[in-house]
Amino acid sequence: MDLKAILDAVHDGDMPVDQAMEHLKTLPYGNLGFARVDHHRALRQGFPEVIFCAGKTPEQTAAIAADLVKAGQNVLGTRAGKEHFDAVHQVLPDAIYNECAHTITYVCHQPRQLGEVAVCTGGTADIPVAEEAAITLEALGCTPIRLYDIGIAGIHRLLDKLDVLRSAKVIVAVAGMEGALAGVIGGLVDRPVVAVPTSVGYGANFGGLSALLTMLNTCAAGIGIVNIDNGFGGGYLAAQISRLAADMQQKGKKE
Repeated sequence: MDLKAILDAVHDGDMPVDQAMEHLKTLPYGNLGFARVDHHRALRQGFPEVIFCAGKTPEQTAAIAADLVKAGQNVLGTRAGKEHFDAVHQVLPDAIYNECAHTITYVCHQPRQLGEVAVCTGGTADIPVAEEAAITLEALGCTPIRLYDIGIAGIHRLLDKLDVLRSAKVIVAVAGMEGALAGVIGGLVDRPVVAVPTSVGYGANFGGLSALLTMLNTCAAGIGIVNIDNGFGGGYLAAQISRLAADMQQKGKKE
């Protein structure tokens, strides 16, 4: 629970002052010794802190997840191995592991719904990165529309989905090899495109560098690029754009 939620609860009579003081003791972060868990992230940025599990022990991951839940935050863990999930599952039995995306999720409360985001891949081999983006979007309140294996080697597959792409608030384009998918989509729609290069490809793709450079050098406008294999970053950026669009729409209705 963030500071604004605590103050609102006290103001509305839903929380006694002494209980509010107990919550305030853990603000602005929870000190676990090996980690300082940011309880104010949602208040500052709109979304809670996310756990990057790689490099953390399973026990550290579980302790951070438990602390987030104690503070009333939803949990999203990325780059999680099965051992990370097993440890989290011990303290949060309702946690969910996505083996394809390597993510852990736990929902304390349903996030505000922010609309549909299309998540596309050039090929089937790009799906693990795309799934990381899709799970991130779901955790942050967006509805991912999965359009997988619509790469330019068979461009009719992409053109067949233009109506879906044009109806989404944002598009996440995930592709390896030469990474042309994002530029092609960007030239066909009036929506922001978040490009995610992947390391999928043969030797001369240099671990995804060829896809990254293609996306950076695209002549299509309205495209933002994140790091290689960074499905989380792509999903997070798309969710931020969707949140701003939802805020503007809500403001327009009030006026």
